[in-house]
Amino acid sequence: MEPRESWAALAAGGVAGVCVDLILFPLDTVKTRLQSPQGFRKAGGFRGIYAGVPSTAVGSFPNAAAFFITYENVKSVLHPGSTSYLAPATHMVAASLGEVVACLIRVPSEVVKQRAQVSPSSSTLRILSHTLYHEGIQGLYRGYKSTVLREIPFSLVQFPLWESLKDLWSWKQGHVVDSWQSAVCGAFAGGFAAAVTTPLDVAKTRIMLAKAGSSNASGNVLAALGGIWRTQGLSGLFAGVVPRMAAISLGGFIFLGTYEKTRQLLL
Repeated sequence: MEPRESWAALAAGGVAGVCVDLILFPLDTVKTRLQSPQGFRKAGGFRGIYAGVPSTAVGSFPNAAAFFITYENVKSVLHPGSTSYLAPATHMVAASLGEVVACLIRVPSEVVKQRAQVSPSSSTLRILSHTLYHEGIQGLYRGYKSTVLREIPFSLVQFPLWESLKDLWSWKQGHVVDSWQSAVCGAFAGGFAAAVTTPLDVAKTRIMLAKAGSSNASGNVLAALGGIWRTQGLSGLFAGVVPRMAAISLGGFIFLGTYEKTRQLLL
């Protein structure tokens, strides 16, 4: 991959990440509060809907940039000589590695953001300092495994589906899709991936919000899923599925459309 292409992927990914995270932040807050063990109203309801936004603003650019520069570089390494039927596997591997790298930045930002979302009266800085004081750096990485276990299946569905829909649309119309068409493909792919991975997202939220020393604080995803199933059943596992699908469908449209357009402008 040419250095210019790498820089374009980095910049385009960062711009796309900031746009989507800030625009859709209120929906993300609603989803987090619906998934919170204390319930939607006690977690803040519709009050302080932008609680935790400073954490997102700081983490969005490097997080999305890290994902796309990894995704594009891995894809360029694996793609030469690959036959068309191996393309989905290439996209799966590239997206999975991209998520592992991006989560190193995303998880600390996500921990602080989600704790602020369910405690709207506390500032982001206060939550950050409280977490560091009581739990240390490992407190900021609470839920790293559960986040990776959520993001990899999500990306295994979203990115091959996105790439396949773009290829199909390009073939149908006889030329490469425009950025808005790529955005539409991203919305469909993102919404579908969001629906099927919601239980993993609920488990991740419970682990990140768990009090230090509690069973969920250990980060065991299967134990968290089992606890939700026993106490709340299927509805608990799919808590927040509607705002999650809405946010990620809109997010896929904005994120992947902005990424394609910005990358085209830079190359």
